[in-house]
Amino acid sequence: MEQDQTVQNANPVKNEAWEWIKALLIAAALVFFIRWLVFAPFIVEGPSMEPNFYTGERLIVNKFMYRFSKPQHGEVVVFHATKDKDYIKRVIAVPGETVRVEGDKTYVNNKLVDETYIKPALDDAAKKGIPYNTRNFAEQTVPEGSIFVMGDNRSNSSDSRDPSVGFVKYDKIVGRADLIFWPFDKISLVHFK
Repeated sequence: MEQDQTVQNANPVKNEAWEWIKALLIAAALVFFIRWLVFAPFIVEGPSMEPNFYTGERLIVNKFMYRFSKPQHGEVVVFHATKDKDYIKRVIAVPGETVRVEGDKTYVNNKLVDETYIKPALDDAAKKGIPYNTRNFAEQTVPEGSIFVMGDNRSNSSDSRDPSVGFVKYDKIVGRADLIFWPFDKISLVHFK
């Protein structure tokens, strides 16, 4: 017994190095798991989500939550718009709901949506006597397994109103934007309602 203990204590540097290697391997595995399977960074590009998100802002996207739940009204999602490009938009309607857009008013199941997240922009446009949204959308029903999304900058957004984007299928959704982490003065949770 004493011989074994003497042998173990003979290489304390080697033992400590091995402990460090194990700790680094575990940390790398955790980073891989969290980065690729649970959360992902996303950089906002373009004006389509102004005034709530601006070009260059960095977000944390929760890739895991939609495995257990479905997108909900007002949530901000990132999805694969093309093979090479991801878009960030807001969920307006979910499967089975009817949606239409008439000027600055959005209706889901014939009820006016209270879009608190763009209210200041709507009020500002009304004060100036101009419409905030110049792109209407005739009433359609959201197909099963899809969502209807729009950018917060209604007149300057390629979204579900545009046939090149259309309804977004669940399997195209990367995840929900949960946190703005850059720039530091804008660090905040993403508000959905």
